[in-house]
Amino acid sequence: MTRYKQAEFEDEDSSSIGSVALNSEGISTSATHIRYHTGTTMWKARSILERCLLIICAVLLLTIVVLAIVISSKNGWDKAQILHVTAHGENDTLCLTEQCVTAAAFLINSIDYSVDPCDDFYEYACGGWRKKNPIPVGKNIWSTFGKLEQDNQMVIKNVLEKPLSEMKSKAEKKAKYYYLSCVDANETIEALGAKPMLELLENIGGWNVSGKFNISAWSLQNSMHILQNVYNMGGLFSWTVNEDDRNSTRYIIQIDQGGLTLPTAEYYINVTEYGKVLTAYLDYMTKIGVLLGGEENMTRKQMQDVISFETKLAEITIPYGERRDEEKIYNLMSLSDLQQKAPFMSWVEFFQNATRLVNKKINSKAMIVNYAPEYFIKLSKIVQDFNKTANGKIVLNNYLVWQTVRSLTAFLSKPFRDAYKGLRKILLGLEGHEEQWRYCVDDVNNAMGFAIGAMFVREVFHGKSKPMAEEMINQIRKAFTKNFKNLNWMDAETRDAAEEKANAITDMIGFPDFILQARELDDRYRDLTIRQYEYFQNTLRVNKYSFRKNLEKLDQVVNKTTWIMSPPAVNAYYTPTKNQMVFPAGILQSPLFDMKNPSSLNFGAIGVIMGHELTHAFDDQGREYDLHGNLHQWWNNTTIERFQNRLGCFVEQYNHYKVQGRNINGQQTLGNFIDYK
Repeated sequence: MTRYKQAEFEDEDSSSIGSVALNSEGISTSATHIRYHTGTTMWKARSILERCLLIICAVLLLTIVVLAIVISSKNGWDKAQILHVTAHGENDTLCLTEQCVTAAAFLINSIDYSVDPCDDFYEYACGGWRKKNPIPVGKNIWSTFGKLEQDNQMVIKNVLEKPLSEMKSKAEKKAKYYYLSCVDANETIEALGAKPMLELLENIGGWNVSGKFNISAWSLQNSMHILQNVYNMGGLFSWTVNEDDRNSTRYIIQIDQGGLTLPTAEYYINVTEYGKVLTAYLDYMTKIGVLLGGEENMTRKQMQDVISFETKLAEITIPYGERRDEEKIYNLMSLSDLQQKAPFMSWVEFFQNATRLVNKKINSKAMIVNYAPEYFIKLSKIVQDFNKTANGKIVLNNYLVWQTVRSLTAFLSKPFRDAYKGLRKILLGLEGHEEQWRYCVDDVNNAMGFAIGAMFVREVFHGKSKPMAEEMINQIRKAFTKNFKNLNWMDAETRDAAEEKANAITDMIGFPDFILQARELDDRYRDLTIRQYEYFQNTLRVNKYSFRKNLEKLDQVVNKTTWIMSPPAVNAYYTPTKNQMVFPAGILQSPLFDMKNPSSLNFGAIGVIMGHELTHAFDDQGREYDLHGNLHQWWNNTTIERFQNRLGCFVEQYNHYKVQGRNINGQQTLGNFIDYK
């Protein structure tokens, strides 16, 4: 499970069920690794219903600003004009540049004139756009952000399909080879079929479902080591190396609850509402097991046992909404303390085997952060009970190996990918797939985001965009801090500290400079081997590379200017432990941002996102971190109480909103609607 992930604005139609996702630093976002502190999740952690509400909020904010600068003629909206507006409203001139005329046309075409804005302003402002932009095949939601993401995908496709001789670095050539292995023009993936997975199953000790498993040679300790520390897969819990919340200058091992395949624990527990999802999940599991050699009836029975085991994990999993208080869930302890609380395996041995991969040592006195101590206590009892019997060990093996298998089916032949269709439809409402090249663009961007970023930036991101975006952020920050004096619920001392924190936020714009230096970029991916016709193996190599890069951070001083997100991302994020805002080149593109736009358009689009990320520094989670990125109480008790009283009103308000007959979870969306208020 991730915590404080980036606020994502792109459409997300994939699922962790079908593949292992990797972020732009090559760090796995599968269940194995957690808590990247890369900003508050605005998208991926939200349900479809909550996503709809967030998009409506964003679109309304943008529309209100842009409509304010569009002037109607006497008989309605027959003409639209955009003005160059000065800071004080003086000497406004009609803008007739190509950029302004195009923007005006876009606004006109977005409006539904048949709707009375007093009855339904959203439909009036955006109805025209919706009618002209139906949801594409393979998507369950669609917006301007999704369209921009597809535009960026096309840019990446074009640069990846250039000749190797035009690649500026070895890293970029590796990225091209990865892309080619995914596109699979010569159908190597189809010819191999199940072979790559069957070879992997043999290497990890076998799988009872596929029939090649020796229970007498199996141990939980060894299985956890191989799956998590060798192949960087998930199961039972999640862990990573990341900044210490209370001392953000150092890295520390962090562990957390995890190990579920379906998006939340509710899918397992609320059978009345999600029974069809569980049935589709079981069908999917059975199909994969049969493709790997299992007999159908026996496979189905064993997979049902896996679901029952996951249900036990779901029952001890603490809901997201109850884990928003960072100070309450932070628990510093030694490995020896963890061993006493959760003795189902040797933690020292587990982490020694991991750190040995990067020539680092660890002992029982080593300190870690445990974000779910009660979960680990209950998990230990569950695992120990299963580990007592032969049948229980088989269930543990089936569950752990399934976590690996389901993470890698997307990298196999078509029958494996098609097996997910039924679950995908009922879980995400999706039918059909995007073109293969789009999937491959996303995959290579996840695996080698900075190499892709170098090619993307050279193609579409212009030098003057950085200072212009920086100036926008400074103006928004100035207006934001100026408003502090109007917060009568905040005491003077806290107000001064808040202003100091806002002014201390580091702004990262566009891309990290090193990606345009071939030698530095090559050095980053030096230890990663990529071969043109080995897609499945390339994925495993990326996983192993990611794991090592994450472990290498131990004992290093935190660099608070590092990037987590790849430059082409249509996204932005705030990192509390770095007190850092990041706006990648991918989101600084038209229609959200353009150097030729009037400032009113830019502020109404990307400016909304900038203000949103700035506010994350002071929402219910961000406010717990000071200007240095350290977790501690720097607001006084009275101010905290007043703040929480106001939060309670928001939660109650949003709990009563319904989308498609279902109530929004006000607690779960708390961080984001605070930032839009």
